[in-house]
Amino acid sequence: MSETNSPSAPPPAVLDVWCDLQCTDCHAALEDLRALRARYGDRLDIRLRHFPLEKHRHAYAAAQAAEEAAEQGRGWEFAEAVLARAGELGERGEAVLIEVAAGLGVDAEEVDTALIDGRHLLIVDADQAEGKAIGVTGTPTYVIDGERLDGGKSQEGLRERIEEIADRLLAG
Repeated sequence: MSETNSPSAPPPAVLDVWCDLQCTDCHAALEDLRALRARYGDRLDIRLRHFPLEKHRHAYAAAQAAEEAAEQGRGWEFAEAVLARAGELGERGEAVLIEVAAGLGVDAEEVDTALIDGRHLLIVDADQAEGKAIGVTGTPTYVIDGERLDGGKSQEGLRERIEEIADRLLAG
């Protein structure tokens, strides 16, 4: 039995991050996400949830590409690399997704095929529908322990609030 499943260890807290991979606010939020990963490690399960905004015409394709990268074990790395090139994605489109995949050692041909055959559409659509159902209107939006925190308006104080909730959840 692994340590994380032992009766004495609380289960990991879950932080859902509703994100648009063409969003500069989501790129800015990476610093906070990295700090949370460093502080909590495996005790905080940070899950990327897709919420491509209509104003970003390549965000939907980016979400699908990220799902393919995740199937290849590189989902977060891919998402972070795409966010770092959000402006370029807006200008050059899907070519950027293929370049990012190749640069990370993700099978770029498979990413391209996934964009063509739409194998990840249902995941992206389900994330977006769930986000809308819980009141997500912009990105990034965080949900931890049922509390929705809107990072699209301001990142100010959000990491501290997430840490407060995570600490309470992990205290058992």
